[in-house]
Amino acid sequence: MDKYSEVVLWLNDHADSRNAEGMRRFGISGGKILGISVVNLRRYAKTLGKDQGLSVFLWNTGIHEARILASMTADPACADDALLESWVLDLDSWDVCDQVCKNFFAHCSGTQERAVRWCSREEEFVRRAGFVLICEMAIHHKDMPDEAFLLYLDLIRRYSTDDRNFVKKAVNWALREIGKRRHGISRECLDLSDELAVSENPTARWIGRNAGQELRDKMKKK
Repeated sequence: MDKYSEVVLWLNDHADSRNAEGMRRFGISGGKILGISVVNLRRYAKTLGKDQGLSVFLWNTGIHEARILASMTADPACADDALLESWVLDLDSWDVCDQVCKNFFAHCSGTQERAVRWCSREEEFVRRAGFVLICEMAIHHKDMPDEAFLLYLDLIRRYSTDDRNFVKKAVNWALREIGKRRHGISRECLDLSDELAVSENPTARWIGRNAGQELRDKMKKK
């Protein structure tokens, strides 16, 4: 049995229908859901190592957990824009979106520009991916100056009225993470939260109030 077949066999052997049903209750959808936890997938991915051929194969199966595993075995050094554009267009679930951004997209070259481009796209999960990339950069890209995130605050303001559930939550998440992690512009983040909190648009109001409360709580603990 070849490696690819062994991985698919492992996925099917670790399927759990009860977990799969629980995942659906949390709004996880898209493709065939096996019910394997991210913890187990990550543990298994470590035994596989980086294997771009395997990751592409797994992604193309369309299996929910296979795509998460693909993001863990994908090699950022082998990625090109065509592959990333293909994968982001395939996204149909918030958890796969977030895992692929965290495990793969955020480690590929051109992340800063790609985040801007994807935030500006109309597809729900493409836009979410753009804002999740902003979260990842705010948390992990320590070499980026705080001021570089001012552009992303403009994107948050611009798309704060997008009422699609998985977009508005990502916009809110991005504002909170920038404010909590990039201390040099935390005041600008709080000002933006206050601006949105009094918006006539209900989605922008929710984002502003929710993010503002968390940012104020964070400042009180300092």
